[in-house]
Amino acid sequence: MRVIISNNKLRKSLETERDRTKTFGADMAKKIAMRISLLEEADSLADFWPPKSLPERCHELQGERKGTFSIDLKHPFRLLFIPVEEEQEGKEAESKQPVPEQQGADAELDRWRSIKTVDITSIEDTHG
Repeated sequence: MRVIISNNKLRKSLETERDRTKTFGADMAKKIAMRISLLEEADSLADFWPPKSLPERCHELQGERKGTFSIDLKHPFRLLFIPVEEEQEGKEAESKQPVPEQQGADAELDRWRSIKTVDITSIEDTHG
């Protein structure tokens, strides 16, 4: 999966092990690097299916943050990211016929399979 960090300040804090350690501490720096590597090695977000499965507990947030996904780091912190649509990456959108909407877990899994690029937006405690 392609991982981008469009926020310049966040990208600079995550670029090197030294930057991560300075910003987040040694334990968090290692966990952040490990989670980013897992995202990069995945074919799509579906590699983290089903939602909230251990050890990453990847899941979509609810309410005002719907559309943002979360992966566990060191409690209580989470790595937050959003899916990037193909058109946003500068690729031409393919002409597609409307697909009948599915419902339930199959539709959600298909959605996760379609997510092949993510933008890391923050590292934070989403519960506090």
